[in-house]
Amino acid sequence: MAAKRSNLLKLFSLIWCLTFGMASFSFAQPAVEQMGGWDKGSAYNQLYKAQELDKIKGTIVKIHEVIPMKGMSPGVALLLEDKDGPKTLVHLGPRWFIDPKTMGLQVGDTVKVTGCWADVEGQEVFMASKVKKGDHFEFKVRLTKDGTPFWTMSPEELAKEREKE
Repeated sequence: MAAKRSNLLKLFSLIWCLTFGMASFSFAQPAVEQMGGWDKGSAYNQLYKAQELDKIKGTIVKIHEVIPMKGMSPGVALLLEDKDGPKTLVHLGPRWFIDPKTMGLQVGDTVKVTGCWADVEGQEVFMASKVKKGDHFEFKVRLTKDGTPFWTMSPEELAKEREKE
């Protein structure tokens, strides 16, 4: 009888751990099908070429939502104006990950953006990895070394990256 009770207790413990372990994993980051085309291996993210990093600077003239590619969920973009040239559309990341009201950037800010150029459905855009404002503020959305989007990282990986800031 004691052995049967012990086995039942082990089985119950296993079921409990699996149930709540899977539930906590599902809250860690959205499943690929819930990322709205923003997942790490998506056609959009494959356009980011970390080996072709560039830097641009300008003044933010508009912060708005964009749909980078047909079928994707909305993203957040900046429209930058450089005193010497045309306006540049800068893609930051998915709206479900970036809140324009709390990201620390505003219209009128002068910024330096690190990222790469990409042709997204016929439009040349700058895909950001980080936006720097002044000497003390950086808004990072991708790893500079390989372009991994922050929104595809586990909470532990993201916390580790944010500690570096």
